[in-house]
Amino acid sequence: MARFRYWKLNSDDLEKMNYEEENLVNWEIKCTFQPDDDAKFFGVFLYRYGTPHDYETKKGIVFYHNNIDRNEIPNVTKFLKKRYGGNEIEKSERIFLDGSTELYSPTDIAKLSKEIETEFGTNNIISMELDNTTQEQLEQWGFPTAKLLPIPGKSTWKE
Repeated sequence: MARFRYWKLNSDDLEKMNYEEENLVNWEIKCTFQPDDDAKFFGVFLYRYGTPHDYETKKGIVFYHNNIDRNEIPNVTKFLKKRYGGNEIEKSERIFLDGSTELYSPTDIAKLSKEIETEFGTNNIISMELDNTTQEQLEQWGFPTAKLLPIPGKSTWKE
């Protein structure tokens, strides 16, 4: 069994997938404002085993931001918190929604990405990392081979 990372996925790619949710280790939706030469974007992500915050691990959805006007950040926070809850914790350019609902299904992640595109007018790219799986399973689940980035080394799967 190995660990695999997929990148440059979109909502349509995810809607065609049917993977075992327990194999998804993390996902990220990078949301870029146009024109993208200004490097204005935010990313929404979830790590199954939690996201480091100081010396603790926080469970739930997190987002980060880059070159976004400070007045826009509460809009993104409100949008996510309304849908998934959680206690808001700000740390530098990251906003944690500690204890928020966790999403692992391809349908839920695709829906979130589409809602963000509609709400904020962004172009989104999705990345996903899976563990404890095989190349054959990934192909059966609908992952596009052209968007695969193998991760060298040993699997870190936790039973």
